[in-house]
Order: sequence, then structure tokens, then C-alpha cells
Amino acid sequence: MKQMTEAQLSELEQDLNAIRNEVIADLGERDAQYIRRMVRLHRMLEAGGRVMMPFGFIPPVFVAATATLGIAKILENMEIGHNVMHGQYDWMNDPSLHSQTYEWDTVCTGDSWRRTHNYEHHTYTNIIGKDRDYGYAVLRLSDDEPWRPRHSLQFINYILLSVFFQWGVGLHELETEKLQRREISLREKLPFLKEFARKGGRQAFKDYVFFPLVTFPVAPIVLAGNVGANLIRNLWSSTVIFCGHFTQDAETFSEEECEGESKGHWYLRQLTGSSNFTGGRWLHILSGHLSYQVEHHVFPDLPAHRYPEISGKVQAVCQKHGIHYNTGSFARQYGTVLKRVLRHSLPEHLGGSSATTA
Repeated sequence: MKQMTEAQLSELEQDLNAIRNEVIADLGERDAQYIRRMVRLHRMLEAGGRVMMPFGFIPPVFVAATATLGIAKILENMEIGHNVMHGQYDWMNDPSLHSQTYEWDTVCTGDSWRRTHNYEHHTYTNIIGKDRDYGYAVLRLSDDEPWRPRHSLQFINYILLSVFFQWGVGLHELETEKLQRREISLREKLPFLKEFARKGGRQAFKDYVFFPLVTFPVAPIVLAGNVGANLIRNLWSSTVIFCGHFTQDAETFSEEECEGESKGHWYLRQLTGSSNFTGGRWLHILSGHLSYQVEHHVFPDLPAHRYPEISGKVQAVCQKHGIHYNTGSFARQYGTVLKRVLRHSLPEHLGGSSATTA
């Protein structure tokens, strides 16, 4: 991580706070209309996908129905659910769009996500040993974690995590690595497992039992389409998230260097531990604007559709303070993610040392 004096960190904090305060002062009807428009679009896409699915015995209709439902799930999870649960629209005082009551269309419960992601990840972003989102406890992505023989097969784990991403995220709070080390007991996790079983069971029943049954003559087609839609959502959301956190230039940090950190230091860690990728408007919308992961990590509770507007200002702050602003094309950033996963599947003397570990 770039070394800065306390005075420089204080100035960085003031610069970024000024951007945040400017957006907060401007929040209003435009933002409310945007999120409500996204909610209406999601409902239309889901209804369209569900209605088309029984006619999936016609191949083009099957493709269209599966893609439409998959996009609906992506939109709800990424642009609506994730952002709403960060409190980006709490100021609207709309119970259906409030961070503490919103429940999204995925197996992970809202409460579990708020604990593991909103608090744990956004507080301890990329701190090895504190941020369990970094590698999701199944991927070795830094030389700070000792290599073990099982890591040689981690690209398989990477593929499995991507394919079953909603289930991996849903079970993230189980803390399997701590269970294996006997630091916690399974009994301690029973309340969480009960919550997960209830939510996961409802989601599985909805997509894999209820909708196929109500379209019984074509149940296998509907079941296949629902599986495909969930797969589309899983692969896309996992790829977006990996591109925001695991690229070659995204730094990691030790607990020692972050102990007792100031707000300015926290800002610096968010800036240097995050990655953006470029693209068109709909790429940004379908990524939940996590294509602006730098801005999201710095301002997680600002409406995400504002990130493109403030990106230039954040870049100017980075340039002023000599901080690298990590961005690139989607293909380039994803390529560096794959390289990082492969490189750290090997022992350090074979894979090469990580240039991104602070």
C-alpha cells in the first residue's frame, strides 16, 4: 500500500468526503425514480420469462425465456437487492426499499448478507485473515496464505464456486474453515443453518418444484429453463464480483498495517484494494454498477447509479495523491483474475511472488 503521512491521509479523507457530501446534498426524486424504474423493469422481465417458459418446447422461445429470466435475476440481485441492502435508498423511507427489511431473490438470507458482506467485508476489505470474502475460504489468492497441496486444484474450486455461486454465498457464514480447525462448533452454527435451510428451501421449491408443477405437461422444459436462468445469474454475478476484488493490481493488506487505522487510511485501502472495468451503460446496470467497484468500496451507501458521475472526481483525487486508479476493459480485468487464481494454485517459488500484496 502507498505510504502516506497522517496529514496526507487527512487531506485524502477531506477530498473524498467532499465528493460524498455533494452527492448526498443532491439526492432526491431522480434517484427515487431510478430505483423504482429498475424494480418495474425487473418485474416485467421476470413475468415475461415465466410466461414464455412453458412454450420452451420451441427452441428460440426456450432461449429467450431462459435469458429473460436470467437477466431478471441479475437485475434484482445486482442493481436492486445488493444496492438497497447497502442503505443506498434508506432516505426514501420506503419499507420495500429499506436496507434492514429487504429480502432478495437468492438463497442467501438478507440478514446473513448484511453480516458477512456489509459489515465484515466492507469494514475489513482485503485484509488477509479478516475479510472472508477474499477468496471465499476456498481460493488462495495471495502469498500471505501458505500454499497447501489442495491449492493445486483450486481452479476446479473456482469453476464450482462460479457455477453454484448463490449457494456458496448462502453458506459463506457457516465458516467451514473455522469448523475444520475446530475453532467453532457446528452447534454454534445451528441458528444460521436453520435460517439458510428455510430461505434456500423456499428458493429451490419456487424454481424447481412450484413453477414446473403448475406447468406440468412441460415441467421438464420449465425446470431446465429455471436451472439455466440461475446458472446465468451465478456465472455473471460471480464474474463481476471477482473482477472487482481479485485482479492483478488489487492489493491485499495485513492486520498489523491496518490496526487502529484512520478514516483516511480506510479510504486509501478501499482505493488500492479495488478494481473497476469499463463498458457501456447496460453493462454497468447489469453489474449493479460494481463495474465501479472503487467508488462502491469508498461510498457503499451512495446510490450506485451515481458512480459514473463521480468516477472522474475520484480519479482526480487519486491523481492528486499519487494513488493508482485500477481500471481496464472487462476482458483485461477478468484475464488478470484467472491468472491470479492459476498463479496462486502453485507454490510461491513456482507461481511467482504476488506484486499486489502490501
